[in-house]
Amino acid sequence: MAGVPSFSFNDGCKIPSVGMGCWMGVPGGGERVYDMCTKALKASIVSSNLLCYLTLYRQAGYRHFDTASGYANEQEVGRAIRDSGIPRNEIYLTTKLPRVNYHHKVQEMFEESLKLLDCEYIDLYLMHWPQTTTLGPAGTTITLQPDESPTFVETWREMEKLVATGKVKTIGVSNFGVKLLEELLPHSTIIPATNQIECHPCLPQEELRDYCKKKGILITAYSPLGRGPVLMSDKTVKAVAGELAASPAQTVLSWAVQLGIIVVPKSENEERMATNLKIVKLSDNQMQTINGIHLQPGMHKSLLTYHKPDQTVFGWTYKQLGWNMTTGGIVPN
Repeated sequence: MAGVPSFSFNDGCKIPSVGMGCWMGVPGGGERVYDMCTKALKASIVSSNLLCYLTLYRQAGYRHFDTASGYANEQEVGRAIRDSGIPRNEIYLTTKLPRVNYHHKVQEMFEESLKLLDCEYIDLYLMHWPQTTTLGPAGTTITLQPDESPTFVETWREMEKLVATGKVKTIGVSNFGVKLLEELLPHSTIIPATNQIECHPCLPQEELRDYCKKKGILITAYSPLGRGPVLMSDKTVKAVAGELAASPAQTVLSWAVQLGIIVVPKSENEERMATNLKIVKLSDNQMQTINGIHLQPGMHKSLLTYHKPDQTVFGWTYKQLGWNMTTGGIVPN
């Protein structure tokens, strides 16, 4: 059993490889979010021995939290962190620029997130999606096309300016395919530190991971356990978990961390919170077994629900996003 390793970004900053994802399935969450983060920050294993307890406290509590303006719960996440009494420099805090209507107001939206979190500074600020929207006639929402201003390149240039303020340490992107990164990087003064994407054994994103590795960009996996029972009830995952005397979730998260992927699973269950932090070592054979899950018939796919029948996600086609998918998020053979 290993502790939670930290990974180093291309700017030298370090991040815990396991964090608490704060998307609650719908925007908001109120006190549920506060309670979840409060539990995550506290010890998950209690010992009657005080010295042992203090050691376990430092090992068991989450020190990495991943939220976003679009999650509408930054205030609750920040309050839980402040109320914990844990020194700010022991917490890693990520939030994100909203997709809807605000790519032309990067500074303004960053300052709003900083105010809501009220945690001195932000460790990592991400462009949540490359696409954005604007208000059309009669208040309708219109998705801007890739060549319409503000483009994601223009938005990134505004994000680069934030680093000089000292209010954010690191910046990155989210949901960028290889195509978009190839368009962005030639215009970047700062290379994104991370690309946060859906990534798990059904969607290992090998081409994108290889590209990012060559460019010095770490992958962060949102929904690293997928959604629903697909992975957690998979017989291959359960077999490897049995060999490791670990839970299926623990096994999948450990697989990702062993590949150098940052993971931000979400759980409100205290037992699962603690288990998710306990990274186990997979053998080479076990890694290959998990690596092969997406090769099984019907398994190479996204497990999320934002895919539309017209092969779009939030108004952009898979081609525009640089995602190699067909209808429903299926990856073609």
